[in-house]
Amino acid sequence: MVEQSRRTVNRRSLERNERFSDISPEVGQIDIVAFDELMEEEPDEALTMLAAMSQATDVELARFAKQLACRLVLDVARLGPARSRGTGRLVRMPASVDRTDLDIDASMEAIITARADRRPVALDDLTASGWQRPSTALCLLVDRSGSMNGERLAAAALAAAACSYRAPFELAVMAFSDRVIEIKGLQEKRDIEKVVSDVLSLRGHGTTDVALALKGAARQLATSTAQRRVTVLLSDAEVTAGRDPIPMARALDELIILAPSDEARYAEDLSRSAGGRLGLLDGPSSLVGTLRSVLA
Repeated sequence: MVEQSRRTVNRRSLERNERFSDISPEVGQIDIVAFDELMEEEPDEALTMLAAMSQATDVELARFAKQLACRLVLDVARLGPARSRGTGRLVRMPASVDRTDLDIDASMEAIITARADRRPVALDDLTASGWQRPSTALCLLVDRSGSMNGERLAAAALAAAACSYRAPFELAVMAFSDRVIEIKGLQEKRDIEKVVSDVLSLRGHGTTDVALALKGAARQLATSTAQRRVTVLLSDAEVTAGRDPIPMARALDELIILAPSDEARYAEDLSRSAGGRLGLLDGPSSLVGTLRSVLA
């Protein structure tokens, strides 16, 4: 379970955004028409505001905003082709001594032909069924150190949703600061809306131990049989606690770092030193396209 804090954002703080009064004209309300207009004009501002409202002191506003945010980020993240559709899929393959799940229906023609010829049916004429391993497993690491403002929350929620469409059953989501919180285990069955909701419930806390987070990702991905095992680090990668993350980063199969374009110095250094790939974010709305690009 995600650790939740009692810290909330009061209405006065939200009103620092001059568009907030248009979006929420009354306590506990969101004007959907006004929000849709803002989403059309300024998607980054809209996503950031909605994520901030999900932490509002106004309980009804927070509940409504979180519900809307969950639906919205899932819709936005759905853009683009999925990379994987499960832990594996059942496929047909030539029979062999180590494949005991004979597919009788698919093998029937070979069996009938062999009987008509009065000969034993050859093993390689038969068809077996088996599970083909998934193409990609992902472990998303969300940096929650320092302050989790609306922009960072929106990006984190979008990252969780986008990763879920590329590895829906081989996905781990963890949040980290000076310790690691498991939001979803790699093979754990959890509705993605609940995962996104938990991400939106994150509060900023503590220092940044990147090495510890990468170690957690390695443990999660060690259980996967996927052809690709990818760690996605959503962070500026500035280390303020723990060990040097480079040795742990080099030990991973694949490392992708998603960092704000205006705070990319440490992420660039880690990516270069570890042989990873770096995606730069220009606001939350750029996350889906950037992730798709660096995963390709």
